[in-house]
Amino acid sequence: MNTNKMKIKFRKPMSNDGAAVYNLIKRCPPLDTNSMYCNLLQCGDFADTSIAAFDDKGKMVGFISGYRPPARPETLFVWQVAVCPSARGQRLGNRMLMELADRLSDEGVEYIETTITPDNQASQAMFARFFSALSAPVEKSVKFARKDHFDGAHEDEVLYRAGPFKLAVALAS
Repeated sequence: MNTNKMKIKFRKPMSNDGAAVYNLIKRCPPLDTNSMYCNLLQCGDFADTSIAAFDDKGKMVGFISGYRPPARPETLFVWQVAVCPSARGQRLGNRMLMELADRLSDEGVEYIETTITPDNQASQAMFARFFSALSAPVEKSVKFARKDHFDGAHEDEVLYRAGPFKLAVALAS
């Protein structure tokens, strides 16, 4: 665990960050690696619902991709959270989530959703801390079952839905 607190800058990603996102995610198992083209689209078309974190040398050390489902614009679906191994142990994932939720709460986002496989204990713990900070109710259900969607080659994807939340309360605590 890295105990030295890094100085981190957060910003919306830009399309030219796509290669850095691709390389970051490759270093973050068990995350699924998407195509670099997908990462370019995430950084361009989904920049408003994503966040990138950079160390003081300008190296990308964290990235969250998300989107607002068209049928549920009050919801942010968090697609992936990637934290560089060199930045782990500093709650960077939670810091990025809170920054992103703070930005989007001004635009009417009151719910956060994500899917996590049952074997990904690190993501489960991170989101449990984040949801606890939001003081929001959480519902869980299987969104994509292994047998129905992954031909048995991928774990179930369990949907976590938290909200409604009021961010001013979470930021004050």
